[in-house]
Amino acid sequence: MNRSVSKGSVRVRLALSAALVWAVLGTTASAAPLGDAGGVARASAAARERGCPVVYFDLGETLVHTAADGGIGYRPGAASYLRALRVRRVPVGLITNVPPSWGTTDAERAARLRKEVDATWRGPEPFAWKDFGDRVLTPRTEAERKPAPALWQRAKAGSGRCRVVYQAETAGEVRAASSLGFVSYQVGRPYRPAFLPVRLVGLLGRCSAA
Repeated sequence: MNRSVSKGSVRVRLALSAALVWAVLGTTASAAPLGDAGGVARASAAARERGCPVVYFDLGETLVHTAADGGIGYRPGAASYLRALRVRRVPVGLITNVPPSWGTTDAERAARLRKEVDATWRGPEPFAWKDFGDRVLTPRTEAERKPAPALWQRAKAGSGRCRVVYQAETAGEVRAASSLGFVSYQVGRPYRPAFLPVRLVGLLGRCSAA
């Protein structure tokens, strides 16, 4: 094996690992003053204390893709990723924009969303609606539509002391969620895992059942 190629590959893997660890811990560590190792340690301890991560997703082009013919199906890797979180008993939720006119409550709007998605669903397995339970957050008014902070604030308030994760394909949404205290990850970027690796979600603390 070419040693220069091997060393280069190792450096790439190390750089990627460091970037992913920072994606998980960066929002916690950033609260500590630069160079304050004790502050970083205290912040990391606080993250472990809160534990029980809850992972929220955008829906369109994050977990599902709409094809040119209007059919909807899982994005590559999304179904297996949700299964992996389910095995680890990590609660998941959706934060997605739908017309406020779809209902007067989150439950009504979520039911309409499910109806719209299921009507054009393509693929060997249905969308895992059951995994999300009542954690499908949608705007009650036009003013609450992302990138307004309302939906992320509601998600955080409903997660207690658990750390909250947000994954989406849009850089602006990822930045907005990060500014509100979420551990955020932009999906679908080249040379990075399609989703925040489950093992790194586990670093946020002990998982609890939904």
